[in-house]
Order: sequence, then structure tokens, then C-alpha cells
Amino acid sequence: MSGLMNNNEKRVYSLLGLCQKGGYTGSGEFQTEKHVKMGLSCLVIVANDSSNNTKKKFRNTSDYYNVPYYEFGNKEELGRSIGCEYRACVSVNNKGLADKIISLIEGMKNNNCE
Repeated sequence: MSGLMNNNEKRVYSLLGLCQKGGYTGSGEFQTEKHVKMGLSCLVIVANDSSNNTKKKFRNTSDYYNVPYYEFGNKEELGRSIGCEYRACVSVNNKGLADKIISLIEGMKNNNCE
């Protein structure tokens, strides 16, 4: 699947790797939820192939704590980008990096709608 990625998708995964190296991520359901509730999270990303329950849980939690929420990629690529196996969700805990990731994801969404 990685051969089919566009440049913006690659950039998002690359930025997630940078976040991980800098210590600005929480991954997996437990850690992501903990970071959101502690006020550390600037962005929550949930893999498109996560269960509907997982998506609903993080959509609701993110809404309640006023944290941007996006569904992006798949568990395998999300995990690989941060040096893990599969990850259903990731918390980005750096405002500047989160803003850049959001702008890339929004750009992809806008391009798909045109």
C-alpha cells in the first residue's frame, strides 16, 4: 500500500515519525486517551480501519476535550510511521507539528472533494 501514497500522505507519516523521535506522541488507545484527558494532546489521529467503537470513542473524547480529531491512514502505516507495529490511534502532543499535520490532512480532503 505504501507505493500508492501521495506526497502529502508521506509527509504526514514523516511528521508523525518526527513527533515520535521528539517524544511528542502517545500511541495506542490507553495512552492516547490518557494524553487527551491530561491536556497534552494537540491532535488525535485514528486509523481509517479502526473499529467503529474506537472511532466513536475518540471522536467523542476529542470533542469533549476540544482536541482536533482526524481519521487518517491505516493501522499498519500509522504504526510503522512511529516505529511500532499496528496502531489504531496516535496523540500528537506538539502544537506546531499538529498544526502542520492538520493542514496536510485538510489539504488532502479538499483535493478529494474538487
